[in-house]
Amino acid sequence: MTQQKQVSTTAVGLIDFEALPAGTDTTLISLAAADGAGSRGVLYARGGERTVVVVSHPRGDMSRHYAAPAALEAGYAFYVHQPRSLNNDVDIEHERLLLDLAAGLSHLKNEQGYEKIVLLGNSGGGSLLTFYQQQASTPPPGRLTDTASGDPLDLNAVEMPKADGVVLIAAHPGQGSFMLTAIDPSMIDEADPLAVDPELDMYNPANGFREPPEPSKYSVEFLERYRAAQRARVARLDARARALIDEQRRYKQKMQEPGFADLPLEERTYITRRVLVGQYMVVHRTEADPAYLDVSLHSWKSTRKPASILGPRPDQINYAPGGFGRLATPRAWLSTWSGLSTRAELIESLKSIHEPLLLINLTSDNIVFPDDSQAQLDASPAEDKTIRFVEAEHFATPLPKREEALRLVAGWLAARFPAARTL
Repeated sequence: MTQQKQVSTTAVGLIDFEALPAGTDTTLISLAAADGAGSRGVLYARGGERTVVVVSHPRGDMSRHYAAPAALEAGYAFYVHQPRSLNNDVDIEHERLLLDLAAGLSHLKNEQGYEKIVLLGNSGGGSLLTFYQQQASTPPPGRLTDTASGDPLDLNAVEMPKADGVVLIAAHPGQGSFMLTAIDPSMIDEADPLAVDPELDMYNPANGFREPPEPSKYSVEFLERYRAAQRARVARLDARARALIDEQRRYKQKMQEPGFADLPLEERTYITRRVLVGQYMVVHRTEADPAYLDVSLHSWKSTRKPASILGPRPDQINYAPGGFGRLATPRAWLSTWSGLSTRAELIESLKSIHEPLLLINLTSDNIVFPDDSQAQLDASPAEDKTIRFVEAEHFATPLPKREEALRLVAGWLAARFPAARTL
């Protein structure tokens, strides 16, 4: 193994320390999932660790996660799994990411020999890792046998080592559940990003919007109509995704019929292209949760200011390029971004997880509210479950509050899992 010094950085969410602890070795691990897809692990260790803390995210690079130095100082190895969808969520199917995680955890158990594994789910990593733990905790043949779009994928045939504990820091309910609250229901034409129904526009002053930093205030009646319209838009997008997939399957079936090879070349080409063509869904305006600007919503223990995690002006970000879930394949939409079709829902996954659980809510967070974390705690059947609140923003800033959160994690780990034999 080659020892590498980790340079400090001021980038949000990355390591903000001068270096990893002295004696830290960094090992890059290439892995192949059960379906042959490649992914990679990054293992930080000082030697003698008996427990490894595992972090991952559907698309984000967690290889410089801010929790690494604290875990290592406390005597725990720190492993980052970079799935096949690293830095690109256009075609993420969460069910397939479980195959990547299974390969990583199998390596940690069978090749590295760690006695205990603790999952650390941060932000979108929470719903991914708890989805994994839910399926790993389900004995075959009770695991999933297909993806959200109905494509075959049998998790019963995969070795899926179960983790021994779960830590969730600022873990939102899941990308689909998040999208169900953030998608703009005033979108009346999916082909026109400027098409607006003013009666469903949270950024319309007539509905209670005020220009930030002044907080907005929405009526109960407006919010009821708004939330129903959000579900309706997601349902329409689901129907579109399924129609595109069904069309592709129809042509794929034609290719498999006897006599296909005897068809005229032009007809075979017509069919083949419709099987192979890449279909993408452009989903405009996904920065529209009224709770961003109306801080009277989800107010219990919340210390947030009017904003979203992408900036102080969600009314402008909603129309700008980028944002969450703006481009997806039909299969990725159903598996990842649809709050009506995804299986990667944090609360649903927690209902099947009995291992020790630590929840840390960052009370100034604009996407994971304290009552969200409390609901996650309430859903857990674990006998050993703990929740703590720290006054910090989503990316665990300012730094003194980040350190407070990490001390809570280190103390929780020390009380439950064996640390390194020697440091």
